[in-house]
Amino acid sequence: MIGSFDRYDMSRPPRRQMALLAPITWIPSFFKAWSHRAKIDKSNMPKKMKAPYFLLCNHNSFMDFLIMTKAVFPTRANYIVAIDGFIGIEWLLRSVGGICNRKFVRSTRLVKSILQAKNIGDIIVLFPEARYSLCGTSSQLPESLGKMIQKLNIPVVTLIMNGHHINAPFWNTKSRKIKPVTSKMSLLLTAQDTQELGVDVINQRLAEAFTYDDYRWQKDNKVAVKAPFRAEGLHKVLYQCPSCNTEYKMLSSGSTLTCTSCGKSWTLSEYGELSANEGVTEFSHIPDWYEWERVNVRKEVEAGIYSFESEVRIESLPNSKGFVVFKDPGKLVHNMDGFFLTGIYENEPFTVEWPAKSQYSCHIEYDYMKRGDCVDLSTQNDTFYIFPKADDFAITKISLATEELYRFLQD
Repeated sequence: MIGSFDRYDMSRPPRRQMALLAPITWIPSFFKAWSHRAKIDKSNMPKKMKAPYFLLCNHNSFMDFLIMTKAVFPTRANYIVAIDGFIGIEWLLRSVGGICNRKFVRSTRLVKSILQAKNIGDIIVLFPEARYSLCGTSSQLPESLGKMIQKLNIPVVTLIMNGHHINAPFWNTKSRKIKPVTSKMSLLLTAQDTQELGVDVINQRLAEAFTYDDYRWQKDNKVAVKAPFRAEGLHKVLYQCPSCNTEYKMLSSGSTLTCTSCGKSWTLSEYGELSANEGVTEFSHIPDWYEWERVNVRKEVEAGIYSFESEVRIESLPNSKGFVVFKDPGKLVHNMDGFFLTGIYENEPFTVEWPAKSQYSCHIEYDYMKRGDCVDLSTQNDTFYIFPKADDFAITKISLATEELYRFLQD
């Protein structure tokens, strides 16, 4: 471990949500649902569905937490929350049922906490994608999820929410104030199903349930985004020009996306579709452009040439008290073997490694807390927020490469 800080004790058993504090979660949830005219479809739920059950939700924006709370009202719940959510409010978050976790770390302690939460008898809530969607489509689910479901031996319910990414996309979280937003709550597996079906079958059903596309939903439902800033930040996700293939030269402003290398530009319509201002429109659907970038990253991985290296600023989060800022810069290397972080803390050099074959995904942030784009990588005892200082890079490409390296090494 780096430094002599107290580490968050992940082994503490979860608490039942205090009844007196439940309104703290209900009031903002009902207000948010009302302000966006949220529609929650429970037609696929048994009328007398009782806790405990395992609620799995897709993840597009902070609104997800509020609509989820409205969906399960008035039943209390335990929630798995990333450690940065606990900063400065650990007592409160634990008192309303929060269970702390570090993202994309295989943790037997988390499994134990979830099993302990089952004994409380309320709903257990997990956002299994473990990050906001980058472009309103589904993300990779952990292969271990099926095994956890078997161990729990309780019903599994899904809550798939649409419109939240369109309202406040991860690449620019300013609200577009769209309405209505919709959600569908469904019983996916009975307790008996979790014991009779194999892990592979359970994971397949989960993958099918977690197939969604917010931009397709927007088009199909004719949901207009009239905000004049609707494309600002989109270049964070669409970092490669499909006209000249240049990376890291995309910019966005207002409703326009522009490549500064070849000069081509695209306009984002009120209904979420891109159109070239001159010439052919390579991709009108944002997720198609994103998946084209993924294919290009996959080619680099398959050719064995993917690599990223940069001097970085490092901040760590060993506990819920706040960030520890490293005075000395470090170095991040991401290549065919995985992530390698080196640096110095209090005159002691350190190296932390995350092998590519152990990282099925990673968490990234765009302009995190106004401090820049970063990748955050966790060990069992630390979470490192790593801010590259390179002039030309895309944190999105690092995310895509992490996923493609993992897939490549599984073959």
